[in-house]
Amino acid sequence: MWTAIDNYWRTASQPCTLHSHQDFPSTPHEEEDKPTTADRLFHAAMAQFTAGLSPASLAMAYFDWMLHLSQSPGKQKILVEKAVRKSTRLGLYAMRNLTGKPCAHCIQPLIHDQRFRAQEWQQFPFCLIYQNFLLIQQWWYNATTGIAGMSAHHEQVVSFAARQLLDLVSPVNFIATNPEVLNAIATQQGQNLIRGAEYLIEDAEHMLGGHAPLGVENFRPGKEIAITPGRVVFRNHLIELIQYAAQTPEVFEQPIFIVPAWIMKYYILDLSPHNSLVNYLVGQGHTVYMISWRNPTAEDRDLGMDDYLHQGVLTALSEIIKRESLDVKIQAVGYCLGGTLLAMAAAWLAQQKNNNISSLTLLAAQTDFTEAGELRLFIDESQLDYLDDMMWNQGYLDTRQMAGTFQLLRSNDLIWSRMVNLYLLGKREVMTDLMAWNADATRMPFRMQSEYLRKLFLNNDLFEGRFKINDRSIALSDIQLPTFVVATETDHVAPWRSVYKLNLAITGDVTFLLTSGGHNAGITSEPGHARRHYKIGLCPHADRYTDPEAWLQVSHYVEGSWWPAWTAWLEHAQSKKVANQIAEPFIQGLPAAPGDYVLQK
Repeated sequence: MWTAIDNYWRTASQPCTLHSHQDFPSTPHEEEDKPTTADRLFHAAMAQFTAGLSPASLAMAYFDWMLHLSQSPGKQKILVEKAVRKSTRLGLYAMRNLTGKPCAHCIQPLIHDQRFRAQEWQQFPFCLIYQNFLLIQQWWYNATTGIAGMSAHHEQVVSFAARQLLDLVSPVNFIATNPEVLNAIATQQGQNLIRGAEYLIEDAEHMLGGHAPLGVENFRPGKEIAITPGRVVFRNHLIELIQYAAQTPEVFEQPIFIVPAWIMKYYILDLSPHNSLVNYLVGQGHTVYMISWRNPTAEDRDLGMDDYLHQGVLTALSEIIKRESLDVKIQAVGYCLGGTLLAMAAAWLAQQKNNNISSLTLLAAQTDFTEAGELRLFIDESQLDYLDDMMWNQGYLDTRQMAGTFQLLRSNDLIWSRMVNLYLLGKREVMTDLMAWNADATRMPFRMQSEYLRKLFLNNDLFEGRFKINDRSIALSDIQLPTFVVATETDHVAPWRSVYKLNLAITGDVTFLLTSGGHNAGITSEPGHARRHYKIGLCPHADRYTDPEAWLQVSHYVEGSWWPAWTAWLEHAQSKKVANQIAEPFIQGLPAAPGDYVLQK
């Protein structure tokens, strides 16, 4: 025994030698177990009943909230006091209304909440009903926020879930507590409910039959919308490249290359002739190239971000250069996720010392995802693992699953208010080109969507310099191009303050423009569009950083569409024009615009 102890101490006293992981034999215990097929199939089946939401993620958020609240007696005391004060205010408000005395409301709806604006809601007892609802809503916001120790992500999830449940039981949603519906029943002898029932049956038939919403048949790509003259000049498995010739006697020498998002169909930028950005550009003397993405199927499950970059953006750039000239300069434009991909391509090209891009325009596109709005509610390890398994089973993320996520973010406007107007008030919305485009959704390949959500949303690899192209990390700081960035005031997909963060990354001068409207309507904002305005300001790289709030104070306010300001910026970067041959490009076997891929369902 003593010999063994002596040997042990002799060994322990020797200098320590560090070994690499490869020096030790691998054992089954060291290998990371991959998800089993049984687990994935179970999660995919469960996702059909949970709308793709992870029960584990929601449960963790709930228990985080409950446990921290249960250990916060001070917070509990504050909530009790708030409940008593709100009840007292509501009681006094009710008594003043009963006596007929004028009195101020207990609480005002939030600016974006239009549910209680109608005059009928100001009459007793409905004013009392909605005031009670708003006070309860405010109390629950207080109850789910500001709890010490609770993670910020779980706080946002619990607060969001509470708001969704409250919206479900809003007095607007019930006949007996909605004075607008009661008034419509009285004045129309109940015909509004009969129409609403008919609409409900029609919509159910369309949904169960897998048909598009009523009215979209009046907005067909290539017929009523997406009709700017052009032709497909290149096609591979992933993209069709469409060329639109300028419609002026002289044409700017540098063509415009537009990369739309593949979560949407490209013709958001070529809707009706009056609000088509493409039509506007060719009318100003620009040659325009646009990518039209393939609508992927289960066979495309292994397409990744690198495929969208190489087979998409970089291949299209190469084809444009072949068609124009080897020394052509291209003004590149990216919209939404297409803008994010274009920023990656620009950083990679800068790394390769390629200078074919002369300017960069990003429309409602994020490069930093730490403040990416309420979409981050659905981004954590548990949720993404659940989503991966659902997509693994299907091969893609379905259009309806994506649409459901975006509708939840604005459930007041996109779900409950719409249902009340349609089925209780009997008012069907008149279909518009933008609404028809919104109904024409696409799918997202399994691998690409998983990489996009994990590398960009969850890990923020692009902004922090970890995103790799061809096994080499790219840096946005390599981009030294003049850049024009457009964000929208009410964007819930790419909040403008998140878009603004590009100023922290690139090393070129940035012209930042903030326009009225949301993610889509704010971009399709043609000259003459009513109630449009924007703020614009230059952020020179040589100057010190200006934060978003300070930029708001010093930027220039302008009434009207932002399109003329942008085209003036494009034209300032290139003064040279050449005679326009207006010869429509033709390549054997390729169709005229809008092409074939945009018609894929």
